[in-house]
Amino acid sequence: MARVEETYIENRNRVQPNHANNYETVHGGNVMKWMDEVGAMSAMRHAGETCVTASIDHMDFMRPVPVGDIVVIEAYVYDVGRTSVKVRLRAFGENPRTGERHQTTESYFVFVAVDQDGRPTEVPDLDVETERDEALVEAAREGENGEE
Repeated sequence: MARVEETYIENRNRVQPNHANNYETVHGGNVMKWMDEVGAMSAMRHAGETCVTASIDHMDFMRPVPVGDIVVIEAYVYDVGRTSVKVRLRAFGENPRTGERHQTTESYFVFVAVDQDGRPTEVPDLDVETERDEALVEAAREGENGEE
């Protein structure tokens, strides 16, 4: 069993011209792909198995990220079912020179753990032991319910 904080993963991608739309900002499809990849890593860290995307809650795009800036993706597991793993995902635009950061995107993904034959397999319970674990779970549930 993993603790919530042990599933926390943060990854960065520099927005290149080939990632951009006609407005010279990152294309939403690239952000979604990066979120899916980082979310799967977080889910696998918890499950100890390959995890595949089962569903994506609504995806809110709040602000654009221009070419040259960095997209920071953060993910962590906040709930589990029998074979499913729920992951909170947020993206931030970050200025590479100053480190100034602003949230750009948020979503909640559900992954399913699968065995070598691609069949769903059970996942362990999620441990919520520390104050940080509790804070992460609470923030995810509030955001999931639109309370944040």
